[in-house]
Amino acid sequence: MSVTDKEREEIEKSSAPLIEHLIELRRRLIWSLGGFFVAFLVCFFFAKRLFNLLVIPFKWATQWAGLDPHKVELIYTAPQEFFFTQVKLAMFGGMVIAFPLIATQIYKFIAPGLYKNERSAFLPFLFASPILFLLGASLVYFFFTPMVMWFFLAMQQVGTNDQVQISLLPKVSEYLSLIMTLIFSFGLVFQLPVVTSLLTRVGLLSSQALAEKRKWAIVLSFVVAAVLTPPDPMSQCGLAIPTIILYEVAIWSSRMIERSQARDRLAREQAEEGNSVASNTPDASST
Repeated sequence: MSVTDKEREEIEKSSAPLIEHLIELRRRLIWSLGGFFVAFLVCFFFAKRLFNLLVIPFKWATQWAGLDPHKVELIYTAPQEFFFTQVKLAMFGGMVIAFPLIATQIYKFIAPGLYKNERSAFLPFLFASPILFLLGASLVYFFFTPMVMWFFLAMQQVGTNDQVQISLLPKVSEYLSLIMTLIFSFGLVFQLPVVTSLLTRVGLLSSQALAEKRKWAIVLSFVVAAVLTPPDPMSQCGLAIPTIILYEVAIWSSRMIERSQARDRLAREQAEEGNSVASNTPDASST
C-alpha cells in the first residue's frame, strides 16, 4: 500500500515536534552530564580534603565522649578500598554541586510545555528544593552525625584484668556510607513541604486529606526512619521527629496555598461579574 504525498507531509509534520524534543532532551542531558563530570573531577582532586571535612563530626563526638579528638583513627582493610571511597565521595560531591545546573536543565526542558502561571508557580519550588536539602544536610553534619558517633563511641570497653580492650576503629568506606545515608535521608525528608505544596497547587492533594492521614504519617515516619538510618534508636528518632514536624509544615503550607487560590478565584469571579454588568448596562450616549 503506497503512501501519498499528502499523507507523507502529515507524517513529517507530526514527527517533527518529536524529533525537536529529542534534540532538546539530548542537549539538556549533555549539559547535565558535562556539569556533573566537571564537578566530579574537581571533587576527586580534593577528595582527601573533603573526607577530612566529613570526619570533623566524628572528632566532635570524641570530645563529647571525653576522648582526645587528635587521636581519631579510621582504617581500610583492602588495598583499593580508600580509592573507591574517594570515587564515591567525588560522585556524591559532584551530584551536590551540579544539582542546580541539572535542575535548571530539567526546568528548561519542561518549561515550554507549561503555561505562564504554571512556570511562575514552579520557579519558587526550584529554588526552595536545594535550600531545604542543604538544611537537612546541615542538620546531619552539625548535630546528628556527632550524636550517632557519640552513641557508638559510648559502647567502647576499657581493657582491665577482667575485660578485653574494645575500641571503635571505623572503616573509611563504612563511615562515608553512614554519613551519606544520613545526608540523603534527611535531604529527601526535607523535600516533603515542596512535594506536598506542588501536589496541592495542581489539585492532587488537599490540606484536609493531609490532616486526616496524620496518624498514618506518624507511623510511616518511624517505619521509614528505621529503614533509612542505622539500627540505633537515636538516629531513628532523629529522623522521624523532623519528618513529623515537616508534615505539619506541609499541612500549613497547603492551607496557605488553598487560601491564596480561593482569594484569586474570588477576585476573578468578581472581575467577571463586573465585566458582565458593564456589558449589560446601556450606553448613555445611545439613549
